[in-house]
Amino acid sequence: MHDIEPFYNWRHIYVSEEDKLSPFFDRTYSEFEFSQTVYNYYIHPQWDDFGSRTLYLKVLLADYEEEYAIIELIGEWNDAIENDIAVLKREVLEKFMYEGIHKFILIAENVLNFHSDTSDYYEELFEELADEDGWIVCLNMPQATQHDFRKKHLNRYIELVELLNWRTYKPFHLFKKIDGEQQARLE
Repeated sequence: MHDIEPFYNWRHIYVSEEDKLSPFFDRTYSEFEFSQTVYNYYIHPQWDDFGSRTLYLKVLLADYEEEYAIIELIGEWNDAIENDIAVLKREVLEKFMYEGIHKFILIAENVLNFHSDTSDYYEELFEELADEDGWIVCLNMPQATQHDFRKKHLNRYIELVELLNWRTYKPFHLFKKIDGEQQARLE
């Protein structure tokens, strides 16, 4: 896992540690010191810790004019023990929501497992985003992880989307594609 880096081809457009509105503003990273782990496996030091011991992320893009953010995840999404959705909502999503972002693309292809608890935070997040004509999408979550997510009917609140070639898109085009699909689904 230590060699899985966050997607970096958009760094010429956006860098979360240089964004004064980002929860990760002014963070510094080491390319050589591996200190964070998932399942006792070290992960690449470019991933951001947001308060979970099993799930990490990287904000790939936050566009305040178009009101969307693209966030890549890695690790285990564990609501049963870590209450990851509550921590993610409170420490990351709400901070962007306060700055006017109401549409979130969570790239979940490196989310290895999902353990659920209650749907309260999902419902709350869904309602808060819907009040602002927003939405949240999980992109490319692995099938086994999707199974557990769907079993708890959480896909009512977070849409699960497959788009295998997302890396070939520019961020705005990826957003427009997913936004168009979400608007059509909601109508």
